[in-house]
Amino acid sequence: MNYNSASNASEQTEQSHPSAAAVKFSKAIGKLPPNNNPLVAHKFGADPYALVFEGRVYLYMTSDKLEYDSEGNPQKNSFNSINRITVISSDDLVNWTDHGEIPVAGPQGAATWATQSWAPAAAHQIIDGQDRFFLYFSNNASGIGVLSAPSPVGPWLDPIGKALITRDTPGVEDVTWLFDPAVLVDDDHRAYIYFGGGIPEGRAERPDTARVIPLGEDMTSVVGRARVIPAPYMFEDAGIHKFNNIYYFTYCSNFDEGIRPEGSPPPGEIAYMTSSQPMGPWTYRGTILRNPGHFFGVGGNNHHAIFQFLEHWYIAYHAQTLSQAMEVPDGYRSTHLNRISFSEVDGRINEVAADYEGVEQIKLFNPYQRVAAATMGWSAGVKTERLCTRDTADAAASDVVVTEMERGSWIALSKVDFGNEGAACFTASIFNEGEGAVLELHLDRPDGPLIGQLVIPASGGSPESDISPRWKEHSTGITDAQGVHDIYMVIGGASGKQGISIKEWSFE
Repeated sequence: MNYNSASNASEQTEQSHPSAAAVKFSKAIGKLPPNNNPLVAHKFGADPYALVFEGRVYLYMTSDKLEYDSEGNPQKNSFNSINRITVISSDDLVNWTDHGEIPVAGPQGAATWATQSWAPAAAHQIIDGQDRFFLYFSNNASGIGVLSAPSPVGPWLDPIGKALITRDTPGVEDVTWLFDPAVLVDDDHRAYIYFGGGIPEGRAERPDTARVIPLGEDMTSVVGRARVIPAPYMFEDAGIHKFNNIYYFTYCSNFDEGIRPEGSPPPGEIAYMTSSQPMGPWTYRGTILRNPGHFFGVGGNNHHAIFQFLEHWYIAYHAQTLSQAMEVPDGYRSTHLNRISFSEVDGRINEVAADYEGVEQIKLFNPYQRVAAATMGWSAGVKTERLCTRDTADAAASDVVVTEMERGSWIALSKVDFGNEGAACFTASIFNEGEGAVLELHLDRPDGPLIGQLVIPASGGSPESDISPRWKEHSTGITDAQGVHDIYMVIGGASGKQGISIKEWSFE
């Protein structure tokens, strides 16, 4: 779904262009350079959960998608049709690679018994000497399922063919909502799953609907009986992390409008408890992140994940900033990222100030490698999709391409390091289903200094597979590209029909 192309069409502005006739550049929506939040602006992504593996952060997100009425008008998100999970990853926290969507639930999903896939959690474990990855998901609020894979991006299979946690799981009989999992693999390799939510009648202050239960060594079974986590004003969004041998259970407080005792979490904020053991007992400590409405002027639920990447700690959370910029109805959420820190005195988490600026890029981007075109710092007028009609959980992650780019569409990478000698050549794998076009390479802004351009003739046919001969390698010489710059790849050329898809690119 190209979420921003319709909005971009009405917001394009005429600007001077150094290479040919004037080009109408599509405006970025939601994620505006140089801001780094939300993380991507070509699609939505809610309920983020982070997994760090081999120098990359993988974020798994509920795949919010625009819903329409019979006349084609966007409607408020009902969440009823969400049966996929979106995956993005980065090694610098600013340029993110879109790995596409995992078909989780429904007849075409890995878990055909499930109807929805909300609020995922991911974990890594070494089993029989092999890396194994596990993706836990909410089948609406009625249970929690699990998928497994040999890599963080799949292929994903359902190892048990049924829900992992149901009403028959010991200790969960009184849980209002069986959803929102979080998983901790401890230093001793034992694993625990945290989940739950909801408000029993008349028990807003002490819902007692949060739970923790050990996972089996296979990561696809539970052991023993779930324990209650007595989280004050618990609503949803279980989270877990460990820092300096302290276990932190984090969650979103409920929106009950009654008078709250002093020291209670305000409505819709991320609160936390601590313990010296993974299953408690727990001590309430306070809140760390106010509701998104406080920062962005648009509220809704609050959902987060806390993780360490290299030497720093981060919190991923969602807010309706992209949908607000698009002026569509409520309920469509986008993932953001900010730093967190801990008190050196007592281990408390310092309050987080959410913003559009986001986090700093932690390393320069290397252009002298084969880069998936679905890697973007910013974008305008683009969408991503898998090649061919493969729409199953075992589809390769490398199948994801940037597609349906038209005149004025662009993708950009942040802080690209061309080195002192600079780039001499640029090559890209491109399919053009329309008329002739040009891919222009600009430094620092869409109409910045032109360092090279590819003339792209029509390819003919369709990009039906990743081995299709219709994908053509195009190259061009590069001049005046030294040092560190943002790089913009802009579609130019005639104003006729265009439909550019880019699979991969590299500089030399």
